[in-house]
Amino acid sequence: MRRRLLLSTLAVAVVAILLLGIPLAYATHKLIYEEARQSLDREAASILGGVGFSLESGQPITDQKISQEYPGRYIVITLANDRTVTAGARPARGTELLTATGSAGGVRVQVSRPAGQIQDEALRLMLLIGSLAALGVAVTVGLAMFQARKLTVPLTDLAETADRLGSGNARPRRHRYGIPEVDRVAEVLDRSAVRIADLLAASREFASDASHQLRTPLTALSMRLEEMVEAAEYPEVVREEGAAALAQAERLVAVVEQLLARSRHDRTGAAVAAPVDDIIAQQVEEWRPIFRRDGRDVRTTGERGLVGMTSPEGLSQIIATLLDNSLVHGSGPVTINTKLGVGSVVVEIGDEGPGIPADLEARVFERSVSSGKGTGLGLYLARSLAVVDGGRLELIQNRPAVFGVFLRPAAEARLASERVVIGPA
Repeated sequence: MRRRLLLSTLAVAVVAILLLGIPLAYATHKLIYEEARQSLDREAASILGGVGFSLESGQPITDQKISQEYPGRYIVITLANDRTVTAGARPARGTELLTATGSAGGVRVQVSRPAGQIQDEALRLMLLIGSLAALGVAVTVGLAMFQARKLTVPLTDLAETADRLGSGNARPRRHRYGIPEVDRVAEVLDRSAVRIADLLAASREFASDASHQLRTPLTALSMRLEEMVEAAEYPEVVREEGAAALAQAERLVAVVEQLLARSRHDRTGAAVAAPVDDIIAQQVEEWRPIFRRDGRDVRTTGERGLVGMTSPEGLSQIIATLLDNSLVHGSGPVTINTKLGVGSVVVEIGDEGPGIPADLEARVFERSVSSGKGTGLGLYLARSLAVVDGGRLELIQNRPAVFGVFLRPAAEARLASERVVIGPA
């Protein structure tokens, strides 16, 4: 699309410049020659009048005086007595001349100048017009590239946003581009993201409730089947059918457990040793333009090179949720500080806003709890994601608000893994 916009704009500019430039060049060329002829006619008339005045007053007619008054001209004056007075340098033989003549009272004046001088002047003007045309094309290309980027970048960004929504990442991006039509699409996508997040949360909540309600009677059924199998001394068919029913019940319990884990965002085994700096840098790169648009900034401080046990997607989502929360509720610059705590890798995110209202401090991570500017799901889901990977999300400071993400260090995870392997042996 960018290439098509660039080529179409360039084609329109070139056609416009040709339609204006060619007639302008022709008219300018013709005007230069007409002006040169008229100038020679005026000079011939002026010289003729001066010669007549000199003859009437008895003053001598000298070529030196005429040459000084009309430099660069070759002038031939023929008097009534056939005396000829020439002024100026005689052009070389074969030189093309532009000539004007005049006569009065038996006096004839011929003024000539090399046509090459006029051609040089016309060529300079043609070059000037050509340079202006080239400059116009260059400016057009620059403006076309700017406009193409201004139009294509938002469309690409919106396509990525729609793709994220399709993949289940329902976080609003709040990007605006200064183009009313594109901003309207972005606003619709953000509202859709909020609705999708609500639907997903409701779906997970229903799955969690349904799984929990099913798990209890299934567990009781399994116990009764086990008792029946143990107590069945005869006939053999009861024991066989009871064992089959017990196997089916255990399989159903496993399915319910999987549904329950999925409803709780359980991604057991997805946590890996991930470099925290890279994840933070990616989020800062994505969010910094949005904050700068509101006159704010995102800063990073603290220790570098820390590695924590987490799923990169989960930690990215947590950081994004906290940055979005600060963008909506906070003020001033946002600081992301990383440090090595006691038995954990800590990522602190805070701003200089008014902080958490006193009535929400104890319930800030509860589902559907909000100050009125959000859905109340962001912090709840962020804490759930942290817990899934063996970490936690805490409110470290109320005013101004500072949240802390506590991750397991990679070394601790390796030691735990070794203990698990050695234990059964």
